[in-house]
Amino acid sequence: MTTSTSASSHHLSPAFPGRAPWGTASKLRAWQQGAMEAYLQQQPRDFLTVATPGAGKTTFALTLASWLLHHHVVQQVTVVAPTEHLKKQWAEAAARIGIKLDPDYSAGPLSKEYHGVAVTYAGVGVRPMLHRNRVEQRKTLVILDEIHHAGDSRSWGEACQEAFEPATRRLALTGTPFRSDTNPIPFVDYAEDRDGLRRSVADYTYGYGNALGDGVVRPVIFLSYSGNMRWRTKAGDEIEARLGEPMTKDAISQAWRTALDPHGEWMPAVLGAADRRLSEVRKSIPDAGGLVIASDQDSARAYARLLRDITGVGATLVLSDDSGASQRIEDFRGSQERWMVAVRMVSEGVDVPRLAVGVYATTISTPLFFAQAVGRFVRSRRRGETASVFLPTIPALLGFANEMEVERDHVLDKPKKADDDPYAEEADLLREAEREQDEDTGDGDQLPFEALESDAVFDRVMYDGAEFGMQAHPGSEEEQDYLGIPGLLEPEQVQTLLQKRQARQISHSRKRPDAEADLLEMPADRRPVVTHKELLELRKQLNNLVGAYVHQSGKPHGVVHNELRRVCGGPPSAEATAGQIEARIAKVREWAVRMR
Repeated sequence: MTTSTSASSHHLSPAFPGRAPWGTASKLRAWQQGAMEAYLQQQPRDFLTVATPGAGKTTFALTLASWLLHHHVVQQVTVVAPTEHLKKQWAEAAARIGIKLDPDYSAGPLSKEYHGVAVTYAGVGVRPMLHRNRVEQRKTLVILDEIHHAGDSRSWGEACQEAFEPATRRLALTGTPFRSDTNPIPFVDYAEDRDGLRRSVADYTYGYGNALGDGVVRPVIFLSYSGNMRWRTKAGDEIEARLGEPMTKDAISQAWRTALDPHGEWMPAVLGAADRRLSEVRKSIPDAGGLVIASDQDSARAYARLLRDITGVGATLVLSDDSGASQRIEDFRGSQERWMVAVRMVSEGVDVPRLAVGVYATTISTPLFFAQAVGRFVRSRRRGETASVFLPTIPALLGFANEMEVERDHVLDKPKKADDDPYAEEADLLREAEREQDEDTGDGDQLPFEALESDAVFDRVMYDGAEFGMQAHPGSEEEQDYLGIPGLLEPEQVQTLLQKRQARQISHSRKRPDAEADLLEMPADRRPVVTHKELLELRKQLNNLVGAYVHQSGKPHGVVHNELRRVCGGPPSAEATAGQIEARIAKVREWAVRMR
């Protein structure tokens, strides 16, 4: 996201924010002060703030609202949120600093006791003229929370444009501004980059990397689990595959869904590991909670039953067609309960700061949803807290996990070919953001199949773009080495500790007889997880480099390939893993350099 303002800032005047009568927070985080300072210097009509989930966008927005109300720049506030739960959450947060928003407003004059309303994008889409009339009658600040949702459909975007075009001030907020479609987001500026693509331009950006350095968010440890999956296709063929091995897109999808089947062994093993991790975290964070994000309601209910079997106590179950869903989330937030299971209702914006352990048990594979899901666990309450997220070993998910600090823009001119667009699934998912059913999570076009059996294997730990660990059986001492990482650590301590745990695992492996090695006893960084297409590309790259070296050295192709196998180890190229091929690529490059 392009930014016109540095994330660092000078402290504001002691008089800031004008001693507003609503008692706004006297202590703001450095980025919130910086964003306020940037806004007050510019006094713009439109202001786009991009801040990583958990950074405190709500506090910044309400502080600004208080300042604008107190200085009579505006007379009322309208907050637009993606969901019913979030608009109520906004009203509660505003009430704590004396700004009264009506979250149940539907039509007609607003009671004089309120300073404004909290509504949803869907509500604006139904009655845009109602809201336009309100902002035309009184000077209004419109806060557009997670504004990328205003582009969910052309009608929502048009409704927001129509409703809030006359507004005195508009503050747009988002933690994940990127989208797959080319629908312009209302009230967002776009500028051409060097490639001629129009990208969204933020007025203030505060990314995950900056927030991690400031101690505002937690470092995230991703724990990935592989295992053997077996399923039956519609044609009656039984297929067996291992998560993390190169597969076609359809095979990855079916293996993934087999892993998430509550009747197999993978989910109980991973939920058990996640609960052991939660127990470790609770030693230093006594109220730490866990969240399982499920694909559909039936799976969510089944996972809740599994957690009861594992822990001996029930889990809070949150389903969006349950009228008490919002209250269940609030009750869990203030409780000491261990686990909550939900479909996608808590994927974005829901504030439960004690969530510290997550299980990504859904087949949604868009970068937007993944970022929002992980965002539920990163909010830091005190320095040193860590977050842990459990994943299946799926190439796309591991890629997202390794790119936590990447900031993305909304690009209007992206290619429309699905094969070229890594965000292609995202548009359909976002159109469902305000629907009340959870069953449709973007899997409707997947091939029918029947999950037969699955097992789980601890595969690797990912942290700060690096990968650690060798494979281990659930319940083993090697797995516990990683599950037992303390819940309070500085970011640099996490890295050091993971390196030590891996070194210890490698040392133990070397002492065992080869006959006892029934898993891949190789560090994660030498076991890259790639798709079938990526593996073909690696083989092609190796063959091209061997061809160039043959021309340079005069040796036959077969001789060069055999020499690479002798030096690097492993089977012929057609059977070699991605890590083995990458090792051969590095070796043949080394040979070529020596001959120059």
